[in-house]
Amino acid sequence: MKEKFLGVDVSNFTYDQLKNNIISDINEKRKSFIVAINPEKILQAQKDRGLLNLLNKATYQIPDGVGILIASRLNGGSIKERVTGIDMLLALCEQASLHDKSIFLYGAKPNVAEEAKDRLIELYPNLRVAGVLDGYVKDQEQIKETINEAKPDILFVALGSPRQEHWIVDHMEELDVSIFQGVGGSFDVLSGKVKRAPAGFQKLGLEWLYRLIKEPWRIKRQIKLPTFLVKVWKSKK
Repeated sequence: MKEKFLGVDVSNFTYDQLKNNIISDINEKRKSFIVAINPEKILQAQKDRGLLNLLNKATYQIPDGVGILIASRLNGGSIKERVTGIDMLLALCEQASLHDKSIFLYGAKPNVAEEAKDRLIELYPNLRVAGVLDGYVKDQEQIKETINEAKPDILFVALGSPRQEHWIVDHMEELDVSIFQGVGGSFDVLSGKVKRAPAGFQKLGLEWLYRLIKEPWRIKRQIKLPTFLVKVWKSKK
């Protein structure tokens, strides 16, 4: 079930529905691709037809951003719950630990993914991590061989967006993996290199405000939200 904003699909599944769907996809050996959608990415796709097509190729476009919830309300839609990229990663790791599925971490700077792996195992002691590979390995054949030898059920790719999504679409048919998710800077957060917003900000959907307070230069990105909402409103007419 999906809603469309300025030509970009967004899934209206909750975390619980997504978790059930993903485990089913693994068990049925269906390849699925998860991409996080926010207003900035949708606006970028207005200028880049290739990016728009790329985003719409995903199996699940998760609503990562309070702006998507507001836009859904404007359109009379049913998206009620933010599904952030890092929380989706954590939810999938939890499910993997419960259902004996394995994960692979690919991307980020050397040692960051290893530290992210250690943190995930602290959170989910039964989690099977099939492998880890940093994003500075250049040999694509080596990358694919390493992942295929590990045979993970879930592959998290942290190469930055949209590079990670392009990489997934280009290689998913060559990889012995069921679930693919582009996770941006999530390994940096898990490793402790980057501090996430306090729980109160997360709960209220105000992580963007926390980041803005910490990094005022982000104002240029944050002012895109009103632009996005105005465009969505106008597209209704």
